[in-house]
Amino acid sequence: MLYFVVINLRMRFSLYILLLGGLLLSTVQCAKRASPTGGPRDSIPPLLVNASPKLNTVFFDKDEINLTFNEYVTLKDISKQLIISPPLNSSQYKIYPVTGAAKKVTVKLLDTLLDNTTYTFNFGEGIIDFNESNPISYLTYTLSTGATIDSLYIKGRITDAFERETDRFISLQLYPVDSTFTDSVIYTKKPLYVTSTLDTTIYRFQNLRAGKYALVALKDQAGNYYFDQNADKIGFVDTLIELPQDSIIDLRLFKERTNFFWDKPYFINDHHIALAYYGDRKEEPFKMVSEVPDSFEYLVTQSRKTDTLNYWFKGAELDSLQFELKIKDSLQIRTVYFKNPVADSLVINKFTQGSLRLKSKFEIESNLPITQINSEQLVVTNVDTLQIPAKLEIQENYDRIFVDFEILPNDRYEIKLLPNALVDFWGNTNDTLVYKTSTKKIEDYGNIYLRVQHQSSVPFIIELLNNDKVVRRYTKPVDGNAYTFELLDAGKYRVRLIEDANENEQWDTGNYLQKIQPEKVIYFWKEIDLRANWDMNETFNTSQNYPDLPESATASGVLEAPDNPTQP
Repeated sequence: MLYFVVINLRMRFSLYILLLGGLLLSTVQCAKRASPTGGPRDSIPPLLVNASPKLNTVFFDKDEINLTFNEYVTLKDISKQLIISPPLNSSQYKIYPVTGAAKKVTVKLLDTLLDNTTYTFNFGEGIIDFNESNPISYLTYTLSTGATIDSLYIKGRITDAFERETDRFISLQLYPVDSTFTDSVIYTKKPLYVTSTLDTTIYRFQNLRAGKYALVALKDQAGNYYFDQNADKIGFVDTLIELPQDSIIDLRLFKERTNFFWDKPYFINDHHIALAYYGDRKEEPFKMVSEVPDSFEYLVTQSRKTDTLNYWFKGAELDSLQFELKIKDSLQIRTVYFKNPVADSLVINKFTQGSLRLKSKFEIESNLPITQINSEQLVVTNVDTLQIPAKLEIQENYDRIFVDFEILPNDRYEIKLLPNALVDFWGNTNDTLVYKTSTKKIEDYGNIYLRVQHQSSVPFIIELLNNDKVVRRYTKPVDGNAYTFELLDAGKYRVRLIEDANENEQWDTGNYLQKIQPEKVIYFWKEIDLRANWDMNETFNTSQNYPDLPESATASGVLEAPDNPTQP
């Protein structure tokens, strides 16, 4: 009896061991199938727990500022994100940590601050947590070297005067107006107050003192707070700002026409000199002043790619030419020496790419100026190999030629130019040239019919754009303000209206010193998605064109450091 009891206990113990082993094996396998993931991603930005000296300190006399956070932080694009007003340049302060991470950000002041002045340090999104790069949005620290913290503000929105999209990181600058103030201060002196739109189009000055100011906006390419007309865009208001009366001011940003000046002329190739310049040339004069024989002839064309005049000449073998140019308010002589000239060969290429558009003309281009044409040496045939009437036309700049013939839909053409169809300035002609092109069916095109409602007495221009390129334009009003854009390729289009106050059929920019604002430009609020064989009917009402934009996190939404230290 005892024997059977022992056997039974042994069997139960063995069964227990087997069950325990199976349970352990199952647990291990489950663990392998569902390994820990580390939990959800941290999306909470660091918290500022202490500011020393505290925020809004008056009679500030320290040489550093310390900001302490509840976790390790690092600096990102801090040279671009940190805006100090009044401005301090990079030699007047240092900010730590330069690399790596720390719980403390220190601004070391290397120069004396102005007396009785409120300073604002806007860190933008330049402070981020070390692990997940969550930024502290627009953290601002304020102090005063005097007895009070200035509390007035100005805010507003920046828009580009011509482009549909507005640049980010625009610098806003305030200059105090006193007995020594002149408009040229933006070229010679740093502003008293600065702020930035950062990566938005909205700005906000804060902690300003009462007074009169001049306000400008700059796309400050050099980051030096000076207006460089050659590189920077600028925006300004026509009147002075007076605080505490003015508080909301919008500005339009534009690129001035660069002041004109000649660059040094240079030799390009045989009988070809480049007269390079900067700015708006208009009719700026120049004169070739070398002594040349009576057989000497010249021709001037405009480069389509650069601000350069091409000076072509013939009728004399020379080793140099001299030009009289107006440089810095004086007439100066510049000599161009010819070095290793190589004779140019006439090269003709097809300029029209892709399908030939209906209601357009086939174009070819030349590397040398074409001065003579002979349409009798032109043969154009259609898909049925029938010759059709055609003629050649030289464009104004002598570098492109129209081949003009009746263009029909769903057709194919062969264009043949026989020798002597084109003759360049030196009498060179083309070899036989053959080009092929074709047109689409009517059904492959779409049409846009646009009704414009613009309540203004100022004349305006209507432009249709595809990929920011003008494809059609009206420079004069049409009956009923109904604008027709027919036989367009399928694609996405935008429309803009330009108020043409001086009726010169182009957009005119502004000028800061002359206090001229740019002509007004309004874009149709939506993109028109045109499909083949579609008619699109749209109404462009400029008074209802822009719905209110939603609020977003911008430099005007300021997170301030706490006055007193707190625990995380």
